Amino acid sequence: MLSLIFIGIRLEQQFGFSTLSVPFCSGSVLSSLFIQRSISVGASGALCGLLGVMLSELLTNWTIYTNKAEALITLTVSIVINLAVGIFPHVDNFAHIGGFLTGFLLGFVLLLCPQFGWVGRKHLPAGARVTSKHKAYQYLFLVITMVLLIVGFTVGLVMLFRGENGHDHCSWCHYLSCVPTSKWHCGN
Repeated sequence: MLSLIFIGIRLEQQFGFSTLSVPFCSGSVLSSLFIQRSISVGASGALCGLLGVMLSELLTNWTIYTNKAEALITLTVSIVINLAVGIFPHVDNFAHIGGFLTGFLLGFVLLLCPQFGWVGRKHLPAGARVTSKHKAYQYLFLVITMVLLIVGFTVGLVMLFRGENGHDHCSWCHYLSCVPTSKWHCGN
């Protein structure tokens, strides 16, 4: 809950509530494909979606960060811890993974920040050369991400509405949500 407060407040202040509402609710499709006989509730999928948003924002706006290594290491540790918790029984890691992947991809679409040094046309003298508001790699991320999001959601929703089980297409995916040990069994 503390992670959700700190991450959510920072991102909401920077990008606004309406921008973050889509990644916040994004882990449900993957969870519904793989865990069909039980109901999953909680904010952990949303938290992983926000962590994905933060990672894509870090990569997209890499040049404006002063301590890049610290930001990347801190965020990576948070992501690994949240995904590692999902291997325990009765924790929906598919919501974590779906939230993270969707948040990561949506971050490239929703959170494009202009790079420092960009000046709007109205502030330039006549005849001055106008540079792009965004870098070329930001536009490349945007195009690739839009294709992946559209294809991923379309395939996921078609499979979901057909009633297909995700485990039929991925025999090892059950280990993403629960790893059996001598202390616990995962069941079906």
